[in-house]
Amino acid sequence: MEHHTKLALTAMRKILRTTERNSKALLNATGLSPSQLILMHVLEESGEQTAGYVAARMGITQATTTVLIQKLEVLGMVERRKGDADRRQAWLSLTPKGVQALAISPDGTHSRFHREFSALKDWEQMMIVAALERVAAMLGDTDQDAAAIVDATPNLASDV
Repeated sequence: MEHHTKLALTAMRKILRTTERNSKALLNATGLSPSQLILMHVLEESGEQTAGYVAARMGITQATTTVLIQKLEVLGMVERRKGDADRRQAWLSLTPKGVQALAISPDGTHSRFHREFSALKDWEQMMIVAALERVAAMLGDTDQDAAAIVDATPNLASDV
């Protein structure tokens, strides 16, 4: 294998390994997946919101949001309230248990990446974005609606 190919594959493996470790640490500390934690952070930052708002902020589909919300409700982290003006609309908010889970959650991959990436100059950010998009295309990823969530929890279909 060519030297540069090995270096690129090693860098990708480091990213995956870090993501996996973060997901496991988060699951052990709070019982949550990164996707669930990010949904809760959106509610923490924005206050009570609709599922549509949360889906748009996270860059995920309404269906995925619904699954996340249902799991968080079962865990007692999020609660729904019917809208006053429109009873068909549901408003989401954190429960005290959800607020406590956020307080003890480890500083995740997303937070660290955001902090470090934001400190880069615009041209550096755009170079990294272009390179990552190119890598995704090289690996055959054609999903234009991929969410900005790095979730490496085992069995992603059930841990959304």
